[in-house]
Amino acid sequence: MFGLGIPEIIVIGIIILLIFGAKRLPIIGESLGKTVKEVRNAKKEISDINKSYSKEEVDEGNESDVQPSESDIVDTVQQKVTKQVTDKLLGQVPGIKQAKQLKDTADKIKKIVS
Repeated sequence: MFGLGIPEIIVIGIIILLIFGAKRLPIIGESLGKTVKEVRNAKKEISDINKSYSKEEVDEGNESDVQPSESDIVDTVQQKVTKQVTDKLLGQVPGIKQAKQLKDTADKIKKIVS
């Protein structure tokens, strides 16, 4: 594993314990686990999107006009990730949901006025 032996891992663990303290280590571990899970989910979604585009290409035959470009795939992935992050943020940070609702209302009013 990256050329690390047991003594190196123990030294790294002691340094982390000294820097962050014993009380915050479970929180850091939980956050790290959630991050790894989110990365795996994003990777899975990207592969699913690529598979669906590949399946559409096979279903449509050799028509090259309909094949999505790489930028279309990137835009789709960015939109999905942005939506997921926004939804997660709305659920975790107090006041964000109300601020978003106010912004949406203000945008609607601007459209009506102009």
